[in-house]
Amino acid sequence: MASIGEFDPLNNIVPATKIEVTVSFLLWPSFNSVSFNAVVVLYVQGIGTKEWMEFGRTEVIDNTLNPNFVRKFFLDFFFEEKQNLRFDDIATMQLCANKLDKKDFFGKSDPFLVFYRSNEDGTFTICHKTEVVKNTLNPVWQPFTIAVRALCNGDYDRTVKVDVYDWDRDGSHDFIGEFTTSYRDFSRGQNQFNVYEVLNAKKKGKKKKYINSGTVTTGISSEWTFIYIHFSCVSMCVCLCSLTGNPSQPTSLHYMNPYQMNAYAMALKAVGEIIQDYDSDKLFPAYGFGAKLPPDGKISHAFPLSGDNENPNCVGIEGVLEAYFQGLRTVQLYGPTNFSPVINQVARSAQDVTDGSQYFVLLMITDGVISDMVQTKEAVVNAAALPMSIIIVGVGPAKFDAMEELDGDEVRVSSRGRFAERDIVQFVPFRDYMDQSGNQVLSMARLAKDVLAEIPEQLLGFMKTRGIEPRPALSSSELPKLHRHI
Repeated sequence: MASIGEFDPLNNIVPATKIEVTVSFLLWPSFNSVSFNAVVVLYVQGIGTKEWMEFGRTEVIDNTLNPNFVRKFFLDFFFEEKQNLRFDDIATMQLCANKLDKKDFFGKSDPFLVFYRSNEDGTFTICHKTEVVKNTLNPVWQPFTIAVRALCNGDYDRTVKVDVYDWDRDGSHDFIGEFTTSYRDFSRGQNQFNVYEVLNAKKKGKKKKYINSGTVTTGISSEWTFIYIHFSCVSMCVCLCSLTGNPSQPTSLHYMNPYQMNAYAMALKAVGEIIQDYDSDKLFPAYGFGAKLPPDGKISHAFPLSGDNENPNCVGIEGVLEAYFQGLRTVQLYGPTNFSPVINQVARSAQDVTDGSQYFVLLMITDGVISDMVQTKEAVVNAAALPMSIIIVGVGPAKFDAMEELDGDEVRVSSRGRFAERDIVQFVPFRDYMDQSGNQVLSMARLAKDVLAEIPEQLLGFMKTRGIEPRPALSSSELPKLHRHI
């Protein structure tokens, strides 16, 4: 199987998560006199390049206007990367043909089953199709595996519909009947709840003595797994820049070059564009530290880049970048560089939400000079008990020995005899990820891949130690859907 992001020799982390992608599409109703043979091809884009590579394709569905593809795409999910996907559909149009007369369903048939999950709007999404069992009165299908989420989206009482068809040698199939059930009923084991009557409403309406078109007996065994990270859990990203130096000088790390981003902006954009996809409202409190503020020149170690003390939020990462550049024009950059005030500020927010509904990520971008190490260690130890992680990106040529001390990969951070209960700090020097040819896109992709790699494990570790279970699955109406109109 192809894998996204394998190009980077700097990181050999094995992904812990795979995602399942299901594809269907709708055609305009004006095409009701024709049908299509359809297939969808999935392409993935290499990071730092514009090259698209084929990842896989669905099965071909004949004679259809609204194909629901059974074949799924299973992708490696990298929290720390922006993964671009492209879906191309290939449809061959042909005239519709009348179906052959139905067979006597009480005789031998070539049956197969199709499983559908019900949706909130009354429609059904195909989940699985069995093999065809040929020329038999009492078919037995091979066991198969299907994810609980795919079958019922986490709702055990959601209706599951099963259609039974008789396969014809010309590739078409006749409807034998259907039955409905639920995952809860499926999971009861081998008893009366697992025997289902297959009913054909049309046939029942024509024949007074009609009872059913047969029965289907099912059995099920379950294996459980879960993942906490989804598109609303990391609900807040706080980005903070160390505003020291003279941005009007080309030697400054904050230099506003009209032709390319400075190192601070690159780091902010690289990490922020990944994090923002996990933030439900895309509103980011953004602060600066180490500056004199107008109008009286008061030194601040945690001031809103937006300039609004009542509302520090910026809309999206582009809003944070805009506020950062505006801040460079309005404040006087000044030392010292104190980390503890803003860590404590974010910790106060995290302390109010410990039920697992939010997880806070604090991004700190600095030149490496830290003035309050004792207080910062104390702040990190306290924050380690809260739903938050801290990402520190060092920019420039400075030595980052102090930052390495905060990153507790080898030795857990301690303060006054207390050790942090978990490692929540990830530090990387940006210079180690700069592309030698000057490719900023590639540099940012490498940085984001490494600096965000520990976030899923940190989040999962917090949830597990608190006994917090995953939220209910999103409903099908909340999930992204692909609709194709011709």
